[in-house]
Amino acid sequence: SYARLLVRHISRHIPGKPNITPVNMPGGGGIIAANHVALAAPKDGTVLTMVSQGLPVDQALGLNTTLKADLRTFHWIGNMSAANQILAVWHTSPTQTVADAQKRETLIGSTGAGSISTQLPALLNNLVGTKFKIVIGYPDGRDVNLAMERGEIEGRGANPWVSYKSTSPRMVTEKLIRPLVQFGLEPDPEIAEAPLFRNLPVSAENKPVVEFMSKAVMVGRPVATTPGVPLDRVAALRRAFDATLNDAEFKKDADNQRAEIDYMSGEQLEKIINDLIGAPQDVRMRVRNAMRP
Repeated sequence: SYARLLVRHISRHIPGKPNITPVNMPGGGGIIAANHVALAAPKDGTVLTMVSQGLPVDQALGLNTTLKADLRTFHWIGNMSAANQILAVWHTSPTQTVADAQKRETLIGSTGAGSISTQLPALLNNLVGTKFKIVIGYPDGRDVNLAMERGEIEGRGANPWVSYKSTSPRMVTEKLIRPLVQFGLEPDPEIAEAPLFRNLPVSAENKPVVEFMSKAVMVGRPVATTPGVPLDRVAALRRAFDATLNDAEFKKDADNQRAEIDYMSGEQLEKIINDLIGAPQDVRMRVRNAMRP
């Protein structure tokens, strides 16, 4: 939905106003699309992609051998949303604080073993001493939400706060979920009751792990073009992206879609991704171990 929102408006700001066609390329949590863009797509700036949020971490930690793309070679155009991820519990759960989660087992739903909805509660278990029991294997986030409503589980491992607001607004307006922990570089004042992960007490040796993952979740809705594109075209696409996110028609469309926009420049996004993939080996290994359920 974010990609299609961008497509409806960015053409007006690209020299020549080209026609843009959205193409779905599902599979592998975004890996098939990333591999296509890196290895097969034309390297002339005519192909854009929205990379799955978890792929920079996937490459940094070597989690999936099917990822052949090197994301450091992509030209990053900008980030549409760098919203904090939250671990939330249903309002009826006896676990209402991190301290509660350290004392009692709390059932948390997740989509897959390698998904961020598994990684974040596992990090809390391994670094902060919570006792989340992670129930892995729900087809997608909507199924996790439904399981919470049915009482099968008590919470959801990870979802951006803005995503709850746009796709499940009733859960927010009726206070059916309680944000327990938020993950990002700065706290979201809207959910001040949820402590920031990077502010929770952890051992000194695990501080780099906390910083790594706090930075990783900022890769929200990242837009890139293929490796090898001439730099003048990359610059033109970045200018078009910036202009689009400041475009009144785009903003109105985003509001109608309830898509919250949190702009990050292509240069900022590129630095975050390069920092993650280029993190010291010992930090990456410590992160990999800490993310295991």
